[in-house]
Amino acid sequence: MKFSVLMSLYAKERPEYLRQSLDSVFHQTLQPDEVVMVLDGPISEDLHSIIKEFDSNHSNFKLITLPMNVGLGKALNEGLKHCSYDLIARMDTDDIAKPIRFEKQMSIIENNAEIQVVSCWIDEFIETTDHVVSVRKIPEFPYEIYKFGKKRCPVNHPSVMFRKKAVELAGGYRHFPLMEDYYLWIRLLLNGEKFYNIQESLLFFRTSEDTYKRRGGLKHGIDEIKFQYHIFKLGYISFGRFINNIIIRFFTRVVPNSVREFIYNRFLR
Repeated sequence: MKFSVLMSLYAKERPEYLRQSLDSVFHQTLQPDEVVMVLDGPISEDLHSIIKEFDSNHSNFKLITLPMNVGLGKALNEGLKHCSYDLIARMDTDDIAKPIRFEKQMSIIENNAEIQVVSCWIDEFIETTDHVVSVRKIPEFPYEIYKFGKKRCPVNHPSVMFRKKAVELAGGYRHFPLMEDYYLWIRLLLNGEKFYNIQESLLFFRTSEDTYKRRGGLKHGIDEIKFQYHIFKLGYISFGRFINNIIIRFFTRVVPNSVREFIYNRFLR
């Protein structure tokens, strides 16, 4: 089965991270049939230099240029239009895929026609992959994933492989700050789509103190309330779960960054 890799790049990415990410994509035991890179607005000359290098060395490298920065969700929606194959693997431009990632995910897809989304565990690291600080583990089977999704995002977005038709049927990515992918998975689950999470880390996810800062603040706390209310109205969670989620997730958004980092690493990983 042929598949595309979908990536989105914006101006603030560090060139060395981009190179490591692309190197990991093109050194897989199962090579992608195409890599679709969306340039989300203007980027630096250093980033352009790396993009040109990979574009000249790989005939299956496809560039989509957006004139201005539109954000990850909209950029990915545009990229979806240019993916030639129904199977799509997501990849962020600062993460590092382990060499066997695509092969293992493809094996699940090929042997389970009912599975629409395949994810896996991820190793969260700081600076180098020798410094793994936590592992984000998620449940394995469809019924566990559906239940887990009522409390937390049930897949690791940077590591997913999904069927394009299912994502398009659910309406693609829709805007919800910090939760565009979570919202997509919920809509897929409500559509009856089946998920599977490989019980192994197949991707190094780059993290730092800034990661926790970006997840905090009163604005994100308010956004959290709006999101939880929305999925309650969709019928995915009960009123009791809505209240419970608000208490926990709003608190996590508004506490000081050091406390939020402790909560993520001590209780959520």
